[in-house]
Amino acid sequence: MKYPPTHHQDSDKNHIIDVIKTYPLATIISVKDNEPLVTHLPLIFEDGKLIGHIDIYNPQAKLLKDNTNITILFYGPQCYISPSIYSTTQLPTWNYIRVHLKGKVKAIEDKQALKQSLITMTEFLEAPNPKYTLEPDNPRLDANLNYIEMFEITISEWEGKFKLSQDKKPKDILAAREELIKANQDSIRVFLDKVF
Repeated sequence: MKYPPTHHQDSDKNHIIDVIKTYPLATIISVKDNEPLVTHLPLIFEDGKLIGHIDIYNPQAKLLKDNTNITILFYGPQCYISPSIYSTTQLPTWNYIRVHLKGKVKAIEDKQALKQSLITMTEFLEAPNPKYTLEPDNPRLDANLNYIEMFEITISEWEGKFKLSQDKKPKDILAAREELIKANQDSIRVFLDKVF
């Protein structure tokens, strides 16, 4: 397991897993002929591995098998931190939470396992107050099983990057935390008003 010797707070594996479970949409990076292929998919952390599903027509699907090397990124909250929030003189900075993983990926060919995995992922994503249940006898589910591939990633390297003003006074750390919460809530509405 790799933890970077940087100014970021070294995060333990439990914090990394918390990021994965809270922000399950991952960036999956494979390389073929020195060209990166990138796909964004939700991944579920289960029994120490990451489980995902991909459309068979996605060009990256061919690379998510045979113990191929893979890089996975998860993105937690992030924002600009103005020096104005601190009680002492500081410089502008950016706070963020990111997770970088490396591992090997293999395809899971079993259609029943795929079906159950899709049901389990739906349950996880619907929690804690489910409004929808993917039923095993759903005809639409059965009709799509031939167009979805399941894969599992065995993680070999874990790296958590938690840059959260840890080097500041406790009062300023709390101010940075509150700014991270506020900035993320405010920026979502402003951005969506522009694009959606």
